[in-house]
Amino acid sequence: MRGLTKRYGRVPFYAAVLAAGLALAPGAVRAEGTGANTVRTLYSTLLEVMRNGPTLGAHGRYMQLEPIVGQVFDIPLMTRLAVGPGWAALDAAQQQQVTQAFKRYIAAVYAERFDSYSGERMQVTGEQPSTGGQIVLSEIVKANGTPVHINYLMRQSGDNWQIADVYLDGTISELATRRSEFASILRSQGINGLIATLNAKADTLAAGSTS
Repeated sequence: MRGLTKRYGRVPFYAAVLAAGLALAPGAVRAEGTGANTVRTLYSTLLEVMRNGPTLGAHGRYMQLEPIVGQVFDIPLMTRLAVGPGWAALDAAQQQQVTQAFKRYIAAVYAERFDSYSGERMQVTGEQPSTGGQIVLSEIVKANGTPVHINYLMRQSGDNWQIADVYLDGTISELATRRSEFASILRSQGINGLIATLNAKADTLAAGSTS
């Protein structure tokens, strides 16, 4: 498995959470509830994939992770926020295509980054309330014992809780970074360029190449 600091610093996946009016709130509580269970589902899948990573290969890891990404992440919300104000101008087909491309890209990134296992631990450590949802606190402990703190912004969708953003070291919004990157592509290439870029990156990662 590659270094977590490099992994999360290099490849953020989600868009500006402040645009949705969701802010962190103080007061951590015990790690119980459906939001925490969603993160545990993600982590248990990642650990299984990592343990079988070399045997599965990049494409095999992608095939196992793609369904779980669609389950635990609120991909439609994340895509809408990542595209930004231009979302409303897209037709239904474009919205569907960019949402699917974003899901494929997230799954491919996870498949490429979580490629092998060497004793890492992933654990939920608490929860906090937030405006419109909750924050699940967690850490990924690397093989050398160094913890990487990763917090998840959770939104309730029907009876389920899904991830809407990820914070590295508790504060760095991956969604905000992704929105900035999308904006640059949209300015130069438009929505079709963004769709093509995401699909091309997903194809490259899922094939076992680096971007």
